[in-house]
Amino acid sequence: MIKDISEAAGLVWHYLNDNGPTAPATLKRKLKLSSEAFYGALGWLAREDKLRFEGSAKSQVITLKQ
Repeated sequence: MIKDISEAAGLVWHYLNDNGPTAPATLKRKLKLSSEAFYGALGWLAREDKLRFEGSAKSQVITLKQ
């Protein structure tokens, strides 16, 4: 179980670093995160300017900024 948002953010960052662009639903499912932890992690990483969201609303992927 994830103890805090920073831990979840680390999991998201490492997954994207290892696997490349990923759809949000796939990322959440693969990491087995609760909605609260997942969206908190995305917010954390977005606030740190680490993420890029690409595509349309129906086919969006998340990737790490270089």
